[in-house]
Amino acid sequence: MTFPLSLCPRGEETVQRLRGLYEDRDGGMVCAVMSVPGPALKRFAETHSEGECDYPDPDERIAFWEELLAERASIHDDTIPSAYLSEMDQGLYGGLLGGKVRFTCDPGTGWISSMVPPLLENWDGLGALRFTKDHEWWQRYQAQVDVFVEGARGKFGLSHFILINGLNFVFELVGATDAYAALLDRPDDVRSAFELAHEVNAAVQKAFFEKAGLTAGGTCAFALQWLPGAIVSESVDPFHMTSVDYFDEWGRDVLERVFAEFDGGVTHIHGNGRHLLKAVSGVEGLKAILLGDDRGFEPGFDILAETRSKVGDMPLACTAPFDGFKTKIEAGTLPGGVLYLVSNVPDVDTANRLAEKTRAYRA
Repeated sequence: MTFPLSLCPRGEETVQRLRGLYEDRDGGMVCAVMSVPGPALKRFAETHSEGECDYPDPDERIAFWEELLAERASIHDDTIPSAYLSEMDQGLYGGLLGGKVRFTCDPGTGWISSMVPPLLENWDGLGALRFTKDHEWWQRYQAQVDVFVEGARGKFGLSHFILINGLNFVFELVGATDAYAALLDRPDDVRSAFELAHEVNAAVQKAFFEKAGLTAGGTCAFALQWLPGAIVSESVDPFHMTSVDYFDEWGRDVLERVFAEFDGGVTHIHGNGRHLLKAVSGVEGLKAILLGDDRGFEPGFDILAETRSKVGDMPLACTAPFDGFKTKIEAGTLPGGVLYLVSNVPDVDTANRLAEKTRAYRA
């Protein structure tokens, strides 16, 4: 059977490798995505200003993604090319309940992201919030997915995008400070908000899979590339500022509930959340963890051995500097069970030589 994405010339082999990483949890395998600077992002930066912006034209956005992904097709690494609905990544959820959606452009990445200010002045307004598919933001969401599905058809996939669920959702309702205080002062309101959050998030994600479908039996994932089945992406960011006990009480059940609605889920953990690694890795239905790099913390690439001791055989992904990755793979010291996002690879030929070494490598 021909692989369904024309911009992924080694698709069948790549899917099998990613299946080995995420499904078989092959600790000897390494996968890698090579990031080579290209003209698409340069052109985007020349025509877009950093900061707040209007909601963009979906046709322009899918054209940008096609340009970006087409220039990567000559790199034969472990990429499954996919477009990300960054415009819907946070603001959609609050927007569906009446929040004022704001957009921000990042010329360096080509993303136009969304957020909302807190919806409620106080908790008294919680009971009046209702989710309905008649809302203009639901219609806008559906329309953009339709544009992306048609624009990507036969060429590249559509990545799943982040949930704003649980305590993340409470942040959108009342802001971070009041959300943390409510865990102590208004636990019943928090649980009621969690129910509304689950309703909204499950509906949004199910609508995505109904329209976008699966790619080769799996889900395209922007950083993680591809995972078997219908997989959602959830965040544990609010618990980075709490103890593990708070995650166990207020975060674990939320993740496991939404993961169970699908075929599992993935998450990411930033530098200030690494104390959560062991607890999060035990979440039922979790398929992989992406390690975030943040100022003031050691890069995830430099602490993989320590991280592995906390998460067992959980598949990991992390950014890797080109020189460090090349040195370790040539020395045979690169840890396995990891997808490496290799940054600043100088050119396509170098990327392909390094990708070939990656395919032959066993930790």
